[in-house]
Amino acid sequence: MKATTLVLTALTLTSSACAYPSITEVANPPEVDVPVIQYNLTWKCEDCTPEEQYVLEELQKQTKITDKNALATLMGNIKQESKFISNICEGGARVSYENCLSGGYGLIQWTSINRYRGLGNFCAKYICDPSSLEGQTRWMINEPIFQRVLPEFEGRGQSISQYMVPAYYWLGWGIKGNREVYAWDYTEKFVLA
Repeated sequence: MKATTLVLTALTLTSSACAYPSITEVANPPEVDVPVIQYNLTWKCEDCTPEEQYVLEELQKQTKITDKNALATLMGNIKQESKFISNICEGGARVSYENCLSGGYGLIQWTSINRYRGLGNFCAKYICDPSSLEGQTRWMINEPIFQRVLPEFEGRGQSISQYMVPAYYWLGWGIKGNREVYAWDYTEKFVLA
């Protein structure tokens, strides 16, 4: 099929009557290259701590989570569990991974022996510090339990309350606490960048 472009040309006024433009076909109009600009919009939190900013950035880099409410739910849960303090043992003691002898440990308070050992084994295999924010963030994202619920957070467009269901299956909290309040706070702090 031949490309055709319609071009409007004005008529010269020969009388006091209104003139209408005429339409002329132009065969083979010139091609114009229009650059395609790829935008990768991400959520930022300028009012967050460096630890919060790091985790938010990694969640977006290492997963397909783009939904503001999903990210806010995850962040609110981490804040409830540890306040983003990676070397915190349940009860508040600040100790290394090896010295947390009971209760949960770290960003999401890994409590069961399999989850706690999983952090240590992961960091031994991938050469990271299980007491560090970076090592724990890597394990958190790669942990099988998180990977099972991850599709629920990727592109679902749900409310924070709805996202709390897979968050519960991820963490299995005993006390809900302020995690949902924290999540709502994050929605107010997040901006697209």
